[in-house]
Amino acid sequence: MKLASVLSPLSEKNLRLAAQCGVEGVVHRYPGPQLEDLLLVKKKIEAQGLRLLGIEGFLPIEKIKTGSDCDGAELELMKQLVENMGKAGVPLLCYNFMAGTDWVRTNTDAPERGGAQVTAFRLADAESAVSLNDERDAIPDVVIHTDELWKNLEEFLTEIIPVAERAGVVLAMHPDDPPIPEFRGKHRIMNSLASFEHLLSLNDHPCNAICFCVGSFVAMGLESEEIQHAIHQLGKKIAYIHFRDVRGTAEDFAETFHDNGPTDMAAIIRSLREIGFDGPLRPDHVPQHEGEFDLEPGYTMLGRLFAFGYIRGLLDGAAPSSK
Repeated sequence: MKLASVLSPLSEKNLRLAAQCGVEGVVHRYPGPQLEDLLLVKKKIEAQGLRLLGIEGFLPIEKIKTGSDCDGAELELMKQLVENMGKAGVPLLCYNFMAGTDWVRTNTDAPERGGAQVTAFRLADAESAVSLNDERDAIPDVVIHTDELWKNLEEFLTEIIPVAERAGVVLAMHPDDPPIPEFRGKHRIMNSLASFEHLLSLNDHPCNAICFCVGSFVAMGLESEEIQHAIHQLGKKIAYIHFRDVRGTAEDFAETFHDNGPTDMAAIIRSLREIGFDGPLRPDHVPQHEGEFDLEPGYTMLGRLFAFGYIRGLLDGAAPSSK
């Protein structure tokens, strides 16, 4: 497994801190349509001895999800991104199919251990929800149903998979977050283990893969042993790991420190070892520590440093003995 991270901001200081903690590579947000923009990001990361392992977030894909990409402009941007990634040697593209939002929370300062702050979601407070990891705060007033989403997804895969194959890029679908069946008139389709099995059945190409977000599967109602079973069931189709934990249900939950939630995170690492997973694994949605409460929720650096050390310990503990 390759310990990876999103870094916000992507500063030389944060890159050095990540490298000092044993991080091997960075996953970065959509850099724009030009190959030069992607190469500049890659050069900045490689200057600190790290690798650019993937792209996720801020993707031009919203109209594709809702079936309103009438002129095909977004599809062309997505194809161009994949082609650019192939030219730059960036092997992974993580995306989601949540129409109208990215990940959504109703609270960004819920209390955690020692006064740290975490993001939380409560469906009863959905009117105050904000879409995070995205430039859109307003959630579009568009109704879309399950069958439409599946149709739009299948059409997208039919178009993008051949491009991904030529470029040598794997597409990793992220679960809905929160994994609820509907949000503000928009159905959601990536909210169960069965939905990921259906995703794989739409297109069995190796480029059609999964981002296994542990916290999302916990919010689906899966306990530790069930998550381990899901990892074995999905096996080689898992291309990327978001490593986090939550406490609660899909309708009402809060993030936790990696060592302070309900899930046996060490067992998750062991299961990934057992299936031979060797892709990027990154901490996600970390708590905000003292002095960082006015920065981007879930993406501050002190919580990430704690997570790096915790994950490194789990990886070493699950490694085969050399004796």
